[in-house]
Amino acid sequence: MDLTETMAIANDRRAVGEIGPGGDGRLGKRSKSTGEGSRISCSPAKAGTQESQARSPRLLGLGFRRGTTTFSARTFASITCLEGKHLNCKALLATLLLTAGCAAYQPAPLPAADTVLTAPDLAALARDASTIDRPFLTPQPIDLGQKLTPNALAVIAVLENPDLKAMRAKAGVGDAQAFAARLLPDPSAQIGFDKILSGPDTLNGLAGQLGFDLSALRTRNATARGAEATRRQIRLDLAWAEWQTAGAARLQGVRILALAQQFALAKASAASAGDLLLRSQRAAGRGDIAGSDTDTRRLAMLDAGDRLRTTERDLITAKLELNRLLGLPPTVVLSLAPPPEPPVPPSAETLVAEALDRRLDLQALRAGYDSAEADVRKAILDQFPNLSLTLAGARDTAGNWTAGPQLGFTLPLWNRNRGGIAVAEAGRAQLRAEYDARLFQTRADIFAAIKGLATIRRQQADLRAAMPALERFAAGTARAAARGDIAQATADTAGQTLRDRQTALSALDQQAGELTISLELLAGGPSEGWTR
Repeated sequence: MDLTETMAIANDRRAVGEIGPGGDGRLGKRSKSTGEGSRISCSPAKAGTQESQARSPRLLGLGFRRGTTTFSARTFASITCLEGKHLNCKALLATLLLTAGCAAYQPAPLPAADTVLTAPDLAALARDASTIDRPFLTPQPIDLGQKLTPNALAVIAVLENPDLKAMRAKAGVGDAQAFAARLLPDPSAQIGFDKILSGPDTLNGLAGQLGFDLSALRTRNATARGAEATRRQIRLDLAWAEWQTAGAARLQGVRILALAQQFALAKASAASAGDLLLRSQRAAGRGDIAGSDTDTRRLAMLDAGDRLRTTERDLITAKLELNRLLGLPPTVVLSLAPPPEPPVPPSAETLVAEALDRRLDLQALRAGYDSAEADVRKAILDQFPNLSLTLAGARDTAGNWTAGPQLGFTLPLWNRNRGGIAVAEAGRAQLRAEYDARLFQTRADIFAAIKGLATIRRQQADLRAAMPALERFAAGTARAAARGDIAQATADTAGQTLRDRQTALSALDQQAGELTISLELLAGGPSEGWTR
């Protein structure tokens, strides 16, 4: 008879007593209403308080709590315990104590989309930013109403980026898997009952077995080492993703500032080209210039308009991408502080040596290789026979009792886990090849970034050297045009030439800033740690 049937019998007989109102878990007194001194009843304190107690997190009656599981007296309020006939109260209490450690299902529905997409709590963000602990970040208070430094952008990205939050949840899965790998398998139990139907014997047959999986003990260490290496790999991948996301946020900040400067120059160029075209059309209408001159200036005006629209689209895209990286709504407008002057990097050989030592993605690959080594070790152990030990006992219908162990094992004749060994070794070889390829790619990327940065710096120096002469010429022609000494078109052309050079220099500054941040990401650490 199971627990449900016993509760149903108790409800039908309506022989339910009470537990003391103090809720101390003591059994009620013997029932006097039925006159049966052998009947003991178990129920909660009072029926009138069941609803309020059910809503309360406190234990009531015979309540037990462990982890997320709660067993209360209400669970077995209607159980009637009859000595010698039905369920014994002591056995019931022992059963409940054993099951008190079991996990219970707790639903976790998805939140509403509006809740997920709301802006982060600025107070919590400022508090977390002031206490963040990352080797590549400096803790600082965050105020979205003030100008944000590159470090502030990196801090917000690490704290609020949605992809990083998902990876942190994945890291929790890795921790749980490492915990599960250290657990021993539960033993198995079997109980048998043979009802005698005919024959001279008068007893029913009983049998019981308790089994243990010994193979899990043999591979437990290898499994635990593999799970721990996998957990370490997931953590290192998370740290590498945080570093990459922080660098991407800083890079977007540099790009936005440069594009804003280029947009202002493109806007001035488009306005100048449009004004020059209008004056040319008036002059052509008077017959002062040829129609071909108007066509040339019309093409110049169209080209300036295309550059303006392209720069505007790039600027809007960069701002939206920065908000996405920071986990902010697209409508939030940020004010950015100018970044410091990019430092001169060390030699490529120095950066490669530093990258091979401290890049977290390389450390994650090494941890993944350790996990693959453990998988190969486990596959080798699995080729041996799987052992199981069973302790059995039985009573036959004649009343004879027997007991003894049973040892079971597989015969490694055809399989011998050769397929599992081949898969594990192939996976290990694949990870080794991926690690070698990442080393080559790291060295190639760093050398390419160093050479590209050197080329950009040389081009910056050439443009900066020519800028003073261009600025003097543009200012001089503007003054001459104002006096009427030269045509306004000449002054406009000189001003456009200066703006073109300023736009080119701004683009080079943007490339230098972005490439410097990319070089930091490739080297695996901030530029403050570069050897000079």
